[in-house]
Amino acid sequence: MSAKILVVDDIAPNVKLLEAKLTREFFRVVTAMSGPEALEKARTERPDVILLDIMMPGMDGFEVCERLKADPLTQNIPVVMVTALTDISDRVRGLEAGADDFLSKPVNDLALMSRVRSLIRLKMTADEWMLREETAIQFGAINHVVDIKDVDTAAADILLVESNAMEAQRLVESLQRDRHKVTVVSNGVRAMEMAEQIHFDVILVNLNLDGEDGLRLCSHLRLDGITKSVPIIMLAEDQDMVRVATGLEFNGAHDYLLRPIDRNELRARVKTQVRRRRFQKKLRSNYEASISLALTDSLTGLFNRRYLMAHLKKMMDDASVGMKPLCVLMFDIDHFKNVNDTYGHGVGDEVLREFAGRLSKQIRSFDMLARLGGEEFIAVLPNIGRHTAFDVAYRLRKVISDMPFNIAGKGQIAVTCSIGGVILEDTMKDVETAIDRADKALYEAKDSGRNCVYFEGLGLISQANVINPSMEDAFI
Repeated sequence: MSAKILVVDDIAPNVKLLEAKLTREFFRVVTAMSGPEALEKARTERPDVILLDIMMPGMDGFEVCERLKADPLTQNIPVVMVTALTDISDRVRGLEAGADDFLSKPVNDLALMSRVRSLIRLKMTADEWMLREETAIQFGAINHVVDIKDVDTAAADILLVESNAMEAQRLVESLQRDRHKVTVVSNGVRAMEMAEQIHFDVILVNLNLDGEDGLRLCSHLRLDGITKSVPIIMLAEDQDMVRVATGLEFNGAHDYLLRPIDRNELRARVKTQVRRRRFQKKLRSNYEASISLALTDSLTGLFNRRYLMAHLKKMMDDASVGMKPLCVLMFDIDHFKNVNDTYGHGVGDEVLREFAGRLSKQIRSFDMLARLGGEEFIAVLPNIGRHTAFDVAYRLRKVISDMPFNIAGKGQIAVTCSIGGVILEDTMKDVETAIDRADKALYEAKDSGRNCVYFEGLGLISQANVINPSMEDAFI
């Protein structure tokens, strides 16, 4: 994984210990030994997560966190407070200061790594929506930036999945202090049913439901189209930490609370998730409402060349600042002229739409897919390792070639594509040059017989070159 972590602690051995643990997991680590240094490095290094000690001389972690969240340049960086303090009031104070989590020393490695990876995924999604908003502003589609500090967190719709009636009542009473409307169900079936009726802001799930596995429910909620982006907070016991880590890393949960649950901590964590949920919904709403048809391809619904050129520049600048890899893939539908000549342009349009749809389903939400024109498409994959990029390109080729296209009135049509790929260097900033390099790789693929993948500097990609994404943390 190429994500960058800022470790802040005034005690050198603590810094070295965390640095060693994170480096073993392939994170890139930068360090700071004081509050002011942490604020400066947060602005210059643009880390993906900050691990922040509280007990520091001069400026403590609470003040550092408050200043980070007050600065538009750093307010969206997730903060995990790491400290020897165990008083619940300190935990709540940290959450109210804007921290995303509060881990006690000595740090549980499993909890730390799963939390860090979970927060990185959340940040990458938020970053992509913010980049899209900046691009929309550049084109004059909107004229203001959404500020997360302005998001109202009261009166949220909350789903509580709890089979213990007494515990459910206690949690409801706590949440109602913030005017939240709480719907209580006792099992997963009812939870899925209610999710179809109400657009919830947050879902709380007891991992130890009577007669069923709450972790399995978290997985179902994350896979369901209606609830896939709704924050999930797990309610667990101390002995459930392995399951909690699994929930954060693999089942799509956003946060957790350990029993006995403190009312103030519950309210603070729910407030954090409601703010993040509504912030991203506002970004999405502004973006979708303001981007004109001039920036999208009317046939496929993908971005067009004009939008690609502007947004790719921002993605490249962001990758350069964070020293993160960026992959550009260019696609060309093989012998597309024959499709138009044989079946007509109406069928050709259906092929283009199906082609775009298949690719869209196989990439991440923060990747960008655009149609350059004709039968040429381009995908930009940020923060992705080299071998995972090979695997993704290989898989995208197969998702086109392995299943014929069903065209109404014409039956099945075999379609293949050629793909050219390039991994951009940290210093690469010229968009035209980047696209030209991907285009040259594409021509190498076509010259090699088509229906294949060619990467600049490596050559043809075969099954032997690729790995399973789960084996490389770069594909978050």
